Amino acid sequence: MEHGAETARRAVDGLRAAFGDAILGQATFRGEETLFIDPARLVEVGRWLKESPDFAFVYLVDIMATHWLEREYQHEVAYLLYSFKHNSILRLKVRPAGGGDRVPTVTGVWRTADWHEREEWDKVGVVFTGHPNLKRILMPEDWEGHPLRKDYPMEGIGA
Repeated sequence: MEHGAETARRAVDGLRAAFGDAILGQATFRGEETLFIDPARLVEVGRWLKESPDFAFVYLVDIMATHWLEREYQHEVAYLLYSFKHNSILRLKVRPAGGGDRVPTVTGVWRTADWHEREEWDKVGVVFTGHPNLKRILMPEDWEGHPLRKDYPMEGIGA
């Protein structure tokens, strides 16, 4: 039986062959593969990884968004994918175009993205365009701002 890390490496090779210019970079750390993806192709790449029987990354474990200051990009969004079939993990990362805060929703690929995207919008302010119900999920409805942004006041709003 193939080891999970080998499946991730094969998926990286397959993505490079199928999507070439959509793969903007790659990192390997402790046997885990991370691919930097053109955000405009994220949904297409995600669907390919999920529907391909050779990989079957059918489970979106988590989405993690980070806000940065003093970088050429303002946000980075990581998608942790899992293949039950191959016991394999693969991470995709996107940086919104032009240093902005918008990436396409992947709710049409993985249903679990619905809540994950809402959490990350609520905490960090990344806007998942096309999301069916992008509203607060953790903070009160009348909360101002996004508390995990690096420029959010440490004392809170109005302190």
